[in-house]
Amino acid sequence: MPAERNQLSSVRNAARLLKEFKTQHRQLGVSELARNLGISKSSVHRLVTTLVAEHLLEQDVETGQYRLGLAVYDLAAALSPGFDLHEAVMTPLAELRNRSGETVQVAVLDGREVVYIERLDSPYTVRYFMDLGRRNWANCTSTGKVLLAYLQEGILDDLLDGWVMTARTELSITDPELLRKELKEVKHNGYAYNMGESAIGTCSAAAPIRDRMGRVVAAMSVAGPNARMEPLLNQVTVAVMEAAAAVSRRLGYRGPGRL
Repeated sequence: MPAERNQLSSVRNAARLLKEFKTQHRQLGVSELARNLGISKSSVHRLVTTLVAEHLLEQDVETGQYRLGLAVYDLAAALSPGFDLHEAVMTPLAELRNRSGETVQVAVLDGREVVYIERLDSPYTVRYFMDLGRRNWANCTSTGKVLLAYLQEGILDDLLDGWVMTARTELSITDPELLRKELKEVKHNGYAYNMGESAIGTCSAAAPIRDRMGRVVAAMSVAGPNARMEPLLNQVTVAVMEAAAAVSRRLGYRGPGRL
């Protein structure tokens, strides 16, 4: 019986630990977690090590602090009946690639970064390329801007607070207030652009994907070289918005036609 009690206590502490990562606490260290939970640092260290191994947490290599991992996103997705993002995006994504002739991607937000979870490459030899699972800073990507723009105001404030933004190019936005201003435009327009902010000579357009509750859970983008993208940017923008809307409908969203 003592062993059983210890196991239940460990599970309970793991659950309590995960609940500490609320909107106002995107990243936490071992000391802060131990203090909040009222358990020893050694116990917290064992818990976070196990949770990292299961991808429920991940550690920031720069700060040493912990944040929720992508396995939590998978669990959250399972809460919505029929919510299968991979299945929902593939047909509209393929149609968008064929329609635009460029690389198309789907990304989710993880803290201040975007993670690319789906991608179909352009048939052109010269094309935009990004590995699946690859991360990029949200401030310098079109998908990242979309996902930031639709965050609740308090969550966005927490992310922007103390964020020393990394510049991928000389065109990257690194001023939090300038980014906030652009995010307001993104939310108003329903789409975002990345004009050489992640890689010189490339650009992209992105639009939001919503679940059945209307929450923005991912973003879809078209990316390619400036020479091909810029002359057709308006058409590409319409195409990615329509494709993202199609995915949203597959996920059960029945709100206004314009997302």
